[in-house]
Amino acid sequence: MPIETSLRFAGAPAHDAELLAVPFAADLTADVDLPLPTPALLAHHEAKGEAGEIVEVPVGDGDTVRRVLLYGVGDATPQALRRAGASLARRARGRRALDVRLPAEAGPRAWAALAEGALLATYGLRVGASRGRPVAEIRLSGPEEARPAVERAEVVARAVALTRDLANTPSSEKNPAWLAARAAEVAGRSGLGVRVWEPDDLAAEGFGGILAVGQGSVSTPRLISLSYEPDPAEHDGTHVVLAGKGITFDSGGLSLKPTDGMKFMKTDMAGGAVVISVLGALRELGVRSKVTGLVAAAENMPSGSAQRPGDVITHYGGRTVEVLNTDAEGRLVLADALAYADEVLRPDTIVDVATLTGAIGIALGRDIGAVFSPSDDLAKELIEAGAAAGDPLWRMPLIEEYRPALDSMVADLSNIDAENTYGGGAITAALFLREFAGGRRWAHLDIAGVARSTADDGILTKGATGFGTRLLLEWLAS
Repeated sequence: MPIETSLRFAGAPAHDAELLAVPFAADLTADVDLPLPTPALLAHHEAKGEAGEIVEVPVGDGDTVRRVLLYGVGDATPQALRRAGASLARRARGRRALDVRLPAEAGPRAWAALAEGALLATYGLRVGASRGRPVAEIRLSGPEEARPAVERAEVVARAVALTRDLANTPSSEKNPAWLAARAAEVAGRSGLGVRVWEPDDLAAEGFGGILAVGQGSVSTPRLISLSYEPDPAEHDGTHVVLAGKGITFDSGGLSLKPTDGMKFMKTDMAGGAVVISVLGALRELGVRSKVTGLVAAAENMPSGSAQRPGDVITHYGGRTVEVLNTDAEGRLVLADALAYADEVLRPDTIVDVATLTGAIGIALGRDIGAVFSPSDDLAKELIEAGAAAGDPLWRMPLIEEYRPALDSMVADLSNIDAENTYGGGAITAALFLREFAGGRRWAHLDIAGVARSTADDGILTKGATGFGTRLLLEWLAS
């Protein structure tokens, strides 16, 4: 696993800590005994107590010198302490251990956020030699009630790391069969049910969208199902389906992307990675709902066998779609998964997650994901979960006046607004997906703008971000 750092709740800090981190507040007070007056020292460094701010102090200890990191906690909210944890872990790179005193007044959510931020900041995935090792161990000390919060934070952080792993893996190794094998491994160690539809199964059962997108590649498509059943005594009686886009590489197909548009398309299955990782963490978090995860996996490639603009495909359940742009493929594979969920699984709620449209990155930028839903309650639940978990969402509209853009002269629907009549590409994509959700309680998360980071920053490492994992775990666990 790329998170090589171990996390331990130690209760009390080690007396011989090589690197000790102690919180300080905006009033420049800190619970640490230094040979210099701490407030004066912090004032000398013009410290303000902001989250992520660090003042490093050398401290004599016999014949050796130890280091104390005074770290700002800001307003001690989860968001602030997540940032502080990430800063501490980055400062401790290459060290054997980092001992961190938790701010006593912060509370369980904030303690968990600090632990989560520290672990996520140690993430790294590199093919070949590492550029530098993260801190080997992080030991947290604080009130005993912080222990379960820290343990939960580790489960969540490692789930995010798995999402990043899956998305960052080069497509020279990763194809739909590889993704199905990794999902089966997760199922095996997490006590999940697993089913994989191979091409003959997909054809026999009518999954025309997944087959059409994958038909241009030598790597054949798959539909992956993971199922979680809670303890019967704990089951809350609800069933949730999570559906993820699993395009293991997206060239655009015959509607070929330019080179710059393809560079990061190994992460176009980030939504599917979220679904796999979330399912793998549910038992450890004691989630009380039944959850089924569906990952529609295909490689979208140009070849003599690829689907063509103008082709008509028949989706699961019989609805037909005219394909006017083969680069609008994510919605085609998700349509099959949604129709199957509606007709066969018949859940209480469906949430799909996908790197679906470049338009959403233009609308919301790189820090906020989008949620589309006809259900006010569901949208509110997901937005609140995202705020609590650090994966923020903004609700986008499903504008009925844009729906005619998806009408086709030869099929039930077209997969894009070919004339760009209304603009709003992310909205029309969401309207397309809604057609296959069967009127159920449904939400669509478009994470195309937030699934990738261009730099190491805070809890993020350049590459896949794992966005959506924390949000969905928070939502399901609450």
